[in-house]
Order: sequence, then C-alpha cells, then structure tokens
Amino acid sequence: MPVDPAKEKRAVVSLSSLYILRMLGLFMVLPVLSLHAVEYRYSTPAMIGLALGAYGFTQAFLQIPFGLLSDRIGRKPVIIGGLCLFVVGSVVAAMSETIYGVIAGRFLQGSGAIASTLMALLSDLTSEQHRTKAMASVGASIGVSFAIALVLGPVISSHGGMSSIFWATALFAFAGILAAVFIVPTPKKSRAQPDAIAVPSLVVKSLQNPDLMRLNLSIFMLHFILMSSFVVVPVILRDHLGIAANQHWKIYLMILGCSFLAMLPLMIVAEKKRKIKPVFLLAIAGLFLSMIMQVFAMDYRQLMIAALFLFFLAFNLLEALLPSLVSKMAFSGSKGTAMGLYSSCQFLGAFLGGVSGGWLHQHYSPALVFTACSLMITLWFAFAWSLRPPRYFVNLVMHLEQPIDDDGRLYQQLLDVEGVVDAHIDAENRKIFLKVEDGCLDIPSLRLLGVQPA
Repeated sequence: MPVDPAKEKRAVVSLSSLYILRMLGLFMVLPVLSLHAVEYRYSTPAMIGLALGAYGFTQAFLQIPFGLLSDRIGRKPVIIGGLCLFVVGSVVAAMSETIYGVIAGRFLQGSGAIASTLMALLSDLTSEQHRTKAMASVGASIGVSFAIALVLGPVISSHGGMSSIFWATALFAFAGILAAVFIVPTPKKSRAQPDAIAVPSLVVKSLQNPDLMRLNLSIFMLHFILMSSFVVVPVILRDHLGIAANQHWKIYLMILGCSFLAMLPLMIVAEKKRKIKPVFLLAIAGLFLSMIMQVFAMDYRQLMIAALFLFFLAFNLLEALLPSLVSKMAFSGSKGTAMGLYSSCQFLGAFLGGVSGGWLHQHYSPALVFTACSLMITLWFAFAWSLRPPRYFVNLVMHLEQPIDDDGRLYQQLLDVEGVVDAHIDAENRKIFLKVEDGCLDIPSLRLLGVQPA
C-alpha cells in the first residue's frame, strides 16, 4: 500500500525529534556528573563511573525484547511506556541526595529501551524505497543530540546543579510522550520488518558472522572508551587546567564544531571513494593517539584541547562509519537483527566503560584511565585489521506473487539468478529481501519465479 509522502515526512521528522529528546537526557550528564560529585553523599569516583554508565546495562538487555513486544501490542504503547520509565528514572535521580539514588535513576532511564521500537515504527510508516534514507536521518539525530548535550549540559548545571539536569531530562522525556501521542503518525498495522527489527531466528546466524562480530566489538570499544574518558576529562579541565566548570561548554562547542568540519572530507573519501576500511582503521589509530596525548596533556591546556579535538574527530567518524559498515556486512533480511545486536554491544560498552573508568580513577589515577584505554585500542586495532573490505551492493525488497510451500527451493533458485548475491524470504508477509550487484540484476528471471518489484 503506498505511503502518503506528507505522512512519511512527518514520521521521519517527529521520530528524529523523539530520538533527540531522549538521547539528550542520557548524554547531558556526561560532561558534568564528575564535577558535581560533592552534591551527593557516598559519592566516589567509582560510584560516579557507575552512575554514568548505568543506563547502558538496562538498555543493552531490554531493547531487543521491547522491540519484539511491540510486534505483539503495538509500537506506540511500548514507546510511551518506555518514555514513562525514562521520566520516572529522571525524577528519581533529580530528587536524590545520595549517589545511590542517581545510580537507581540512571538504571531506570535505561530501562525505557525503545530504540529498536522507534526504528520498527519508522519502518511501518515509510515506504521501502525511502526507508534507508529515513533510518539514516533518524540515526544522524543521535550524533546531533550528543553534540547538543555536551554543550547544553554544562550550561544547565551551572545554574542549578545536577538536579537541574535531571529535571530537564524529565521535561524532555515528557515532551517526547506528547510528541508520540499527538504528532507521530499511527500506522494502520505494525509489520515485523526484518530489515528494521531483530528477528530471533537470525540472532545466532548474525553472531556467527566474523565481520559483524568485529563491528560489534568496535562499537563496544568506542563507547567503553567514551565513558571511561569522561569520568576524568571534566575533572582534568577544571582541576588541572584551571578552566571553570561554567566555561566547559565553550571548549566542547569549539572542539565539536571543528571536528565535524574535519570529519566531512574523510567521510567523502570513505563512502564516495569506497575507502571505508582504510578510513575506519585511520580513525581507530587517531583514537589511540588522542589517548596517548591525554596521558601527557593534563597540565598543558593547548595539548589537551588538541587531544580532545582528535578524540572527537575519531569518535564522530567511527560513529558514522560503523552503522554503514554493519548495513553493508549484514546478510539479506538481517539488518534489523544485526543493528539490534550492534546497539546492545554499544550500550554494554557504555556501562562497562563507566564502571572501569571510575574504578581506575578511584584506585589509581586519571593517567591510568587513558593508558588502559590506549591498550584496549591496540587490541581493537588488531582485531579490526582483518575486517574484510565491504563489497558494495544494492538492497532490494521484492514482492512474492503467490504463497510458497518450499522456501528452501526458492532460496536456491534466487541465488541462481544473475546479480543476486544473497536473499532472505519472508514467506508470512510474501516479501523477498535481496542483496544484488548494482546494474546486474536479471529481472525477467525473477518474474519467472513469481517475484516482482515491491
């Protein structure tokens, strides 16, 4: 059934806004929680690290189940319920006087794990030909929210402390609930799209793919290092370099702006020139260099700023490249499953990174946090080196004219068609997901098999 273009555009804009509102609340604490530790009883660097990463634990283990639940009871009830949990977690953290209350609030925030459900709803509301661009737009909103949060967090906390951050987070989440109820379109029917949501039967196959596992390890490492670093970076800026906490937003704004501009040529080389693996490895190497620089930069403002610029350049580049690589490496019909596992690894990395960074800071020193991260990046680089360069194919969704009894036989017939590299058959919805060589597909042979363009 054709999708109304105006409704499709409203879905993309509203769901992107929902992503931004939700991720702002998760990220705003990143540049400021270490600075406001004295506001909470029983606070230690280890507890601060746990509070930073706590949301990742519940996110990692609940987002795929929430996505599957949305197939049964509908997307919007799951999204609204998840946002309500997020509001409750934010209020618990805002009213807490101990670090344990903040940790509990962060766990509750993460339990509203609706990322996969949002993507599934986007799939319900967009046509196949526009779905990839729509998902890319929503995915880009995560990067936007991260940049805004690093600037907005220090500004808000300078006027009202950490509680003001959590109250703002609750307000953002409540605005998200209103948007979900009154602005986000309601689909006539929720469809379990394997290119948008995890499919249990494909999980094992995805876990057995060595290239996808290297990418899962990569996003785990990236967010482990992000959380570990931000246990100590704000403290270094204030206590070692003498930059007042209410001025940190200016540092982040300058560095993020410059890093985004520097990233663009590298993205063009990676995607347009099809040099994605060399740029990927270069970004990991840049992350390693930034960690080494920060070990020696704690008393040198210019060197620390240069190190943070390199860190954000590499981080933002990897954040953009990794989903693209997952999409290219995923076998036909498994993109939703691959992205679900990838996101779970991302959140698990954030949790363990916060815990590890806080423990190292408390028992040793900030320098050892950066040293440990640099050693982990060395291992990461070694694993990433053997990643196969992606082949560039086109993903197509086709329609099956008649129900079939033997999808195994049809699968083999599809692979024999010129230009078809891989296929996934969704017999229940009578859809075929093909990965094909660009410009080489034998359409007449597909029609003889009862397969038509969707």
